[in-house]
Amino acid sequence: MNNPRQMKLMKYAIVLIALGVAKSCFAADPADTVQTTNRPAMSQTNSNVVSVRYMIDDVEAAVAFYTNHLGFRLETDASPAFASVVRGNLRLLLGGAKSSGRQPLADGTKPVPGGWNRILLEVSDINAEAARLRAAGVKFRREDIVSGPGGSQIWVVDPSGNLVELFQPK
Repeated sequence: MNNPRQMKLMKYAIVLIALGVAKSCFAADPADTVQTTNRPAMSQTNSNVVSVRYMIDDVEAAVAFYTNHLGFRLETDASPAFASVVRGNLRLLLGGAKSSGRQPLADGTKPVPGGWNRILLEVSDINAEAARLRAAGVKFRREDIVSGPGGSQIWVVDPSGNLVELFQPK
């Protein structure tokens, strides 16, 4: 092969063969892969805002703390049960003792500050989402949908035991 064009084509062919061999050596069997889609499996009402719920003892004191010290602005005030404060695309939902998030579970367990913090995903139809997730075998921490001044909620548990709240605003 004295022709430079033929040598260049031969080099490309060798590289392509090597890549094919490497791919077959490192590719997982189809049974070992996780199938995903680019479509959201869950409805979304406002994907530009991240909502986090905190259990608090005093709604007015919490609003004062976040607005006076941390640059949040008051969004909703349903004191003494609930308030929400916003900073950029972060919304803190401050659940007082009378909020839906603080209602006791069926076994009498009471959510208290410090151990029940969770991310919150807004949904447009909480009943449909709960049914879909139950059918998929997702574990629920709170079996019942509860309602308060801001809307309705139910809790699911991730594989590590972290709570995720599904929330449908009023």
